[in-house]
Amino acid sequence: MSAAAAPGKVTVPSLQAMKAAGEKSVCLVAWDYQMARIADRVGVEMVSVGDTVGVNLWGQPHPLEITMEEMLVVAKAVRRGVSRALLSCDFPFGPLQQGLADAVRAAIRLVKEAGVDLVKLDGAADFPEAVEAVTRAGIPVFAQFGITPQTALKYGIEYSAASSVQVPEEMLDELVGEARRLESAGAVALNFTNSGPVVGPAVVEAVSIPVLGGFGGGPWLDGRIRMTTAALGYSADNLDREPDTYLNVARLAYDALSQCAADIRAGRQIRGGIKI
Repeated sequence: MSAAAAPGKVTVPSLQAMKAAGEKSVCLVAWDYQMARIADRVGVEMVSVGDTVGVNLWGQPHPLEITMEEMLVVAKAVRRGVSRALLSCDFPFGPLQQGLADAVRAAIRLVKEAGVDLVKLDGAADFPEAVEAVTRAGIPVFAQFGITPQTALKYGIEYSAASSVQVPEEMLDELVGEARRLESAGAVALNFTNSGPVVGPAVVEAVSIPVLGGFGGGPWLDGRIRMTTAALGYSADNLDREPDTYLNVARLAYDALSQCAADIRAGRQIRGGIKI
């Protein structure tokens, strides 16, 4: 850990040291100040501002719709809630694909305006030169590859089905090569989406930097990524099913708000008149 770091503060070197020591790292995706504070107090190594905020919180049909201005608003809010963990923020679709200058400019904006510690580049395997350029600008890169929200169509997979597939085992050599190129380009960590239990371990073994993963991942990776909303069962869809989550917040919220509405209709005093 860096000598200049605050007590307990996670740094890129300390995250990488966890891989060498065989310790699993935790990354939680958060999109608001309060949840960021909670995730940080849990003691996770990384909090990520995911570009699927538009889909998961705002009802957009596809993650490609999110803009840089919207990502900045969310990242600024999460930054205010995170003091210990590393803060990563996704590039929206566009800057990486538009060329090196746009990619570096976007990374600088996320660092200068939102104060992020790393930038996450979806589909980074197709743009190793951008990983190198952003790294050369002094900004750590969390490189995402595999079947990702921004690359699913390339594999002929609809975004809505991307969480239920795994990379084909016959792509093992290709994906190991991509991981090594991303490490050589300067990436400090990898987000291997839909890794599967065959290709995933091979990639972990092939590189010296941490390999984390969200959906399609497993204990074979150096760490895991999970949306706080998914872990908590926040989706309104969970009102009609019993989700495989750590909690069913949707049901708890429904019951609480129903009681609040009943109290108002009955002329009773209502609860919660305090500052959040």
